[in-house]
Amino acid sequence: MESISEIYRIGTGPSSSHTMGPRKAAQMFLDANPSAVSFDVYLYGSLAATGKGHLTDKAIEDVLAPAGEVRIHWNPDFVPQYHTNGMRLVARDIIGAVIADRTVYSVGGGKIVWDSEVQGNACDKKSIYPMHRISEILTWCEHTGKSYWEYVDECEGEAIWEYLHEVWEVMKASVKRGLDAEGVLPGGLGVRRKAMSYFMKASGYSSNLKSRGLVYSYALAVSEENASGGMIVTAPTCGSCGVLPAVLYHLYLTRDLSEKRILRALATAGIFGNVVKTNASISGAEVGCQGEVGVACAMAAAAASQLFGGSPAQIEYAAEMGLEHHLGLTCDPVCGLVQIPCIERNAYAAARALDSNLYASFSDGVHSVSFDRVVEVMKQTGHDLPSVYKETSQGGLAVIE
Repeated sequence: MESISEIYRIGTGPSSSHTMGPRKAAQMFLDANPSAVSFDVYLYGSLAATGKGHLTDKAIEDVLAPAGEVRIHWNPDFVPQYHTNGMRLVARDIIGAVIADRTVYSVGGGKIVWDSEVQGNACDKKSIYPMHRISEILTWCEHTGKSYWEYVDECEGEAIWEYLHEVWEVMKASVKRGLDAEGVLPGGLGVRRKAMSYFMKASGYSSNLKSRGLVYSYALAVSEENASGGMIVTAPTCGSCGVLPAVLYHLYLTRDLSEKRILRALATAGIFGNVVKTNASISGAEVGCQGEVGVACAMAAAAASQLFGGSPAQIEYAAEMGLEHHLGLTCDPVCGLVQIPCIERNAYAAARALDSNLYASFSDGVHSVSFDRVVEVMKQTGHDLPSVYKETSQGGLAVIE
């Protein structure tokens, strides 16, 4: 497995696979071809189907347009075999001759894979984790007496904690900005920001209702920032970026937790997200929203369980429930925007993550279905889902008037 820094990417929304990935690919392509004066960009599959709503064209043009003319070609009916989020970039010189022609895939969470990597099977070149299943890591924890975050520390070293500190700072900032912002989100759906109102209403309640309302408000705040193109952290994607920050921010404030404990929880959450990314997918275009919000819920549940003193087995159980109870969740954004139903799903999943932790805390961690098995089922379920339910905006809620 790669570094968990690949799960936590800092950037602007609204989509990790449709904006962050293509923007990164365009920048790398431009850097490799500085003499180019015009570009043809072919968007395939899901990138073309919901690219306009996800601002894919804008992300590409922001990078390439200063260097020359950009022509974008939309091909939603052509789905590449390797991944549905395919993109071909062609660079031309001053007389129109082709000087570079590359194909790249945005595979989820902002990660991109170039055609040469697919052909050369070089996708695992940055692997730093010898174990890539939670069952293996759980066994290691039980044999050594250590926890998941200590496995991260042993594999990644001191540098990961500096990066996770930056991640936490961006997460906190996105919550605070989102709580202060008001108005209508861009995109034409007329969706009003709700984070501030939920926060204020929650303050008027007591005990459990107040706690749940605050969690909702934090998740809404980050998700609305993402939808407006603000700076967020993928966890594991842009579309699911509100779940983990909401849970961590709430516990950070209400439990008077140190930053060190929060960073350890981020490390634990990152391991669970990384396992899914390695063995299945976190791309809504490939496996539906179960790979985005479902995985985010599992990550947040694992983080919460650790913060509440859960054993490695209880942490695994909490994460398993967080993912299991999102199995089959479709990705059907209205108008291709990361707003309906995405924003509400973040708030609901944050609450579910806390419930998963609570349920696991009453147990001894022993249960019938392992996290790894749920990951396998999620992958198969995602592949069995018709394409209209996987980020194409051609089915489900996306076509309800």
